[in-house]
Amino acid sequence: MSPSPHRPVRMSSGPRCRQRGIALVLVLWILILLTVTTGAFALMARMDQLEANQLLSGTKARFWAEAGLNLAVVQLREPEDDLRLIADGRPYATEIEGVLIEVSATDERGKLDINAASEATWAILFTNHGLEPADAELLAARVMDWRDPDVVERVNGAEEDTYLAEGESVVPGNRNFMLVDELLQVLGMPYELWRAMEPGLTVYSRTDLPDIAFAPAEALLAIPDITEEEALNFVSERHSQESGAGPEITLPNGQTVVAQGRGLTYSIRVKATLPNGVWDQIETTVRLGGTSGEGPFRILRWREGFNQ
Repeated sequence: MSPSPHRPVRMSSGPRCRQRGIALVLVLWILILLTVTTGAFALMARMDQLEANQLLSGTKARFWAEAGLNLAVVQLREPEDDLRLIADGRPYATEIEGVLIEVSATDERGKLDINAASEATWAILFTNHGLEPADAELLAARVMDWRDPDVVERVNGAEEDTYLAEGESVVPGNRNFMLVDELLQVLGMPYELWRAMEPGLTVYSRTDLPDIAFAPAEALLAIPDITEEEALNFVSERHSQESGAGPEITLPNGQTVVAQGRGLTYSIRVKATLPNGVWDQIETTVRLGGTSGEGPFRILRWREGFNQ
């Protein structure tokens, strides 16, 4: 009797085989989920590290900027003229431990005091900044009405009734301006005009006209018979000279630079840039202190982190 042939073995497709397939799929999904979760945690950790590094760099830049401010104050208090910082807005730069420190200082005597400027000076300033003469006279009168102590409306001016009639919620203070920003409360003051004038304005100099030895171009436009181009050229020429050196620098109206001693109040701008490119900057107005009984300076105004 011949042996029976071998029968082929069939692969089972029963419940046990299906369970094994499902288990394999579940394992694959779990592996994928673990991979994604691990990657997400790694990314989050990386982002946290970057954020921490950025925060640390920002803090370092801030401290370096404050160090630059203190260094500027020391140099402004220097008794020797040749070693003292020239406070006419010119830029200075130095590098300390790889950090670039950029400093400029402006004696507040070089700015136009908005509480001391006459109506005629305001009209000249507004005209030189681009307003039509009639508009400049109107705005100058409104500035004076905001500032003077009475409630009598001058010609072209505006007091409380006019402000309320125009729908304004803020009325004239009838007092000196406490901040340069308060000029924006004057009826009809364009923000663009205020922004253009602001670097040359102060509430600390107490003089009608700026001292041209320290004045920025924005403040020089308060002087009669000077154009913006002439003001910029004058400042550039002044910055190119060391203190007391070189020929006399003269404005088109014949005024020459005569620096009169050291001031007490300065605007100082400091920018600190780390080697990795992170930077911070501060702008402050300080009043220098005496030799005893108080600190080396007192902060009158403070601004930080701006981009201009």
